[in-house]
Amino acid sequence: MKLVDRTKISAAALALVSLSALSAGFLEATPAFAKDTQQHPAVLNASAVAVADKYAADAAEQIFKEGGNAVDAAVAIAFSLAVTYPEAGNIGGGGFMTLYVNGKPYFLDYRERAPLAATRTMYQDEQGNVIPGKSLYGYDAVGVPGTVEGMWEAQKRFGKLSWKQVLQPAIEYARDGFVVGELLAKRREEASKEFDGKTNFDQYFGNMKMGETFKQPDLANVLTRIANQGAKDFYDGKTADLIAASMKGHGLITKRDLQEYKAVWRQPVEANWNGYEVITAPPPSSGGVGLVQLLKMKADLAPQFKDVPLNSPQYIHLIAEIEKRVFADRAQYLGDPDFYKVPVAQLTDDAYIAKRAAEVDPDKPSDTKSVQAGLGTSMPEKAETTHFSVVDKWGNAVSNTYTINGYFGSGVVVPGAGIVLNDEMDDFSAKPGVPNMFGVVGSDANAIAPKKRPLSSMSPTILTKDGKVSLVIGTPGGSRIFTSIFQVINNIYDFKMPLKDAVGAMRFHHQLLPPNTIFWEPYEPINGDLAKQVEAKGYVLKGQDFNGDIQAIRIDGDTPEAVADPRGRGVTRIVQ
Repeated sequence: MKLVDRTKISAAALALVSLSALSAGFLEATPAFAKDTQQHPAVLNASAVAVADKYAADAAEQIFKEGGNAVDAAVAIAFSLAVTYPEAGNIGGGGFMTLYVNGKPYFLDYRERAPLAATRTMYQDEQGNVIPGKSLYGYDAVGVPGTVEGMWEAQKRFGKLSWKQVLQPAIEYARDGFVVGELLAKRREEASKEFDGKTNFDQYFGNMKMGETFKQPDLANVLTRIANQGAKDFYDGKTADLIAASMKGHGLITKRDLQEYKAVWRQPVEANWNGYEVITAPPPSSGGVGLVQLLKMKADLAPQFKDVPLNSPQYIHLIAEIEKRVFADRAQYLGDPDFYKVPVAQLTDDAYIAKRAAEVDPDKPSDTKSVQAGLGTSMPEKAETTHFSVVDKWGNAVSNTYTINGYFGSGVVVPGAGIVLNDEMDDFSAKPGVPNMFGVVGSDANAIAPKKRPLSSMSPTILTKDGKVSLVIGTPGGSRIFTSIFQVINNIYDFKMPLKDAVGAMRFHHQLLPPNTIFWEPYEPINGDLAKQVEAKGYVLKGQDFNGDIQAIRIDGDTPEAVADPRGRGVTRIVQ
């Protein structure tokens, strides 16, 4: 299985392309990106979504029935999840969107940015030690949110319905309420204990109880203003004033930070793999580069994988050896391309990957200290993100991952707005070389700087074949995101597993540090002999209670199949 490099990232291709400066008037035509309103013939027998909860699925179905396309549905999902999935869905965070529209790939970066007042050492004490929790809880942890700007840009460029139409489901959920499920109630209770009075979280969510209808009138008002005024309200209107007022005297974000925020259209990372075009996230995501590296390295090691059963001790060992090298590169080279020249082409070059693959020891774990970044010199986020995948009957697709970092973000809720704010500043390297809370280290490439976007692992991915969408996939999971996607893709294409089985199969993870440690999920009974055999190879096994929440759609001919990970509360919907 030969993997040929088709990565198309260059300094020019990574140039900033922002639409927001053209957005002074509501729904004005955009000279650079006029909407494509041509009605293309349907190529699939249905549209499909795989999303984090049933309310978002209902919203998407409504949008499809009103004639909307995949982008309209994706934006409706994103705003709906901000209401009904508040632990991770958001308008107070940011993320990445990979699109395939009218036969062309696109990527939208609406990742949060560091405030103008941010400094490199803002989370260190006078002795230079990282202050525990400062980048995780409260106002100092908040980055400038990008979700509203991102959704506005995507829908303005590619949506077919009106902006008001796609926001209507979310407004209704906020105004009229939704019934709180068991998992959301549990996560709210856990978050309340974690924030422990350090924020105003309980003032807004303290009365959220399982089985009861939860209404958010302040958030409904915000969403109504955004529906009427577009993104301008969030970044330069009444909502912006509320956010800035909540920060004054507490945090760093000012109205100027909001006014200057811009989403960025970037060139996606692309690679031809096994006859499929892999379209995935460029920096400031590390995930797309990591995913391509994993696929290429495994392809180069195909002889060593021959006749090796899935999730056997030898399979786990070989994958861990590959992941070890990918994470060494991630720590050294990945960061915001607007601040740092990320060597994407070199990192995904066939010759470089072959050299890295040749370093893999087929018999035992390589010494961690000997595995350095491969280009010649010697990251981060919490798992509580959310992903959704969308395909419409015209063959367009959206793979979207967005986050407020930890469950319920920083725990700060904007008074009078009901907006949960992110704790995305923890995704920077608070001190290069020191692991963050997720156990991942970073370098100067991911050091804090004003307007800089923190490194992420989010990897919304689309696979196409012969110009048609074949797979739309993504997941939350922090540093486990791209390793989880990689394993599911292997399950589908290398092991020929049905989509449901491929998503549900056991997953594991290694990330260079802690040394020779395999993170092992408890969703399936663990065979005692298997664990002993993996430990006998020199690994330490550690249990983890979260290893992704894959949302995937696979297309066979003209029929989409959608699967939501059994690990979460996600649902799928096929709309004729």
